[in-house]
Amino acid sequence: MQSFAMMAVVTVLWGLVGYSLSFGTGSSFIGGWHNFFLRGVGMQPDADYASTVPAQTFMVYQLMFAIITPALITGAFAERMKFSAMALFMVLWSLLVYCPMAHMVWGKGGLLNAALGGRFPTLDFAGGTVVHITSGVSALVCALYLGPRLGYPRQPMPPHSVVLSFVGACLLWVGWFGFNAGSALSAGTLATSAFVATHFAAAAAVIGWAGAEWLRHGKPTALGAISGAVAGLVAITPAAGFVGPMAALVIGLLAGIFCYAMVTAVKARFGYDDSLDAFGVHGAGGTVGALLTGVFARSFVNPIFKDPAGNTLPSGMLEGNWHQMANQLVGVAIAWLLAIIGTLVILKIVDVTLGLRVSEDHEIQGLDLSQHGEEGYYWEAST
Repeated sequence: MQSFAMMAVVTVLWGLVGYSLSFGTGSSFIGGWHNFFLRGVGMQPDADYASTVPAQTFMVYQLMFAIITPALITGAFAERMKFSAMALFMVLWSLLVYCPMAHMVWGKGGLLNAALGGRFPTLDFAGGTVVHITSGVSALVCALYLGPRLGYPRQPMPPHSVVLSFVGACLLWVGWFGFNAGSALSAGTLATSAFVATHFAAAAAVIGWAGAEWLRHGKPTALGAISGAVAGLVAITPAAGFVGPMAALVIGLLAGIFCYAMVTAVKARFGYDDSLDAFGVHGAGGTVGALLTGVFARSFVNPIFKDPAGNTLPSGMLEGNWHQMANQLVGVAIAWLLAIIGTLVILKIVDVTLGLRVSEDHEIQGLDLSQHGEEGYYWEAST
């Protein structure tokens, strides 16, 4: 219900003000008000963003990024937050964290925009900083602020259904091709390159995570394999349109191993209850991917940097552009700081006004019943 609510709430918010704040002309940090209520967003292409599709097509495509990003955060506080508090939190978070970050990285005049002359051109093809770092780091802040679920970590809390998780991960792997390859905004060589890189990184990350798990515990698990796939998809997201297939394999492999360590060793060491590992996979994987993009980006894949004469310049460290790592670090740092500070402020506002956490009785009862008056499964007693 939380994820479904995001589809509805963020859609309305995006149409009213969100798109304008993210992609409208404004300052280096936030878009302006000129596209409020989608004024000026019609059937004619916006040459700065996508010259081959109507502006409304670009708008609704970007809407899906805006929906999924706050939805990712809900995985960190599963079974603990009031539905009303969640709704208010996500509205404020979308406006105060997502929209500014999206504008800085992808919007006209944004501080970190690599294609439209940003002060610190950060390479982020499909949302490593905008989507995964902001949501993952915010998820960690939420988990720490709310505290663990009742009984965690003493009581075992296995996944509700590994079968459903497995099916969902398979759908996600395929769906991510639209997420990354679609960010080319046209059907061509760049979309093909992003498509291939995305698939190769996910495959390598499965091997990295499952291999690490196998070495440590003597057996690989289905849950570990699908978690590795998501880690690889997350890490390749900022790099998908800038790297080749072999670099994608390296990024995926490293992400699978690193995120496995974050989800197992680091989370156990510090004891925070990130229920669905939103930080361990998305926050950590997004950070690794954003930094490795600065290493492996190649100009022959995407000649994004040019000199005043129109000549292609190097993209990443392997081509000699060492300065790009500094830009990537700036982008990652801003995403982390905005997520931490913004989330803390919003949590405090919601806590003071509505209260964040459900009562102990409601948590034991379960949020399906206490917040929505229904159950996911109804069982008839056999006679």
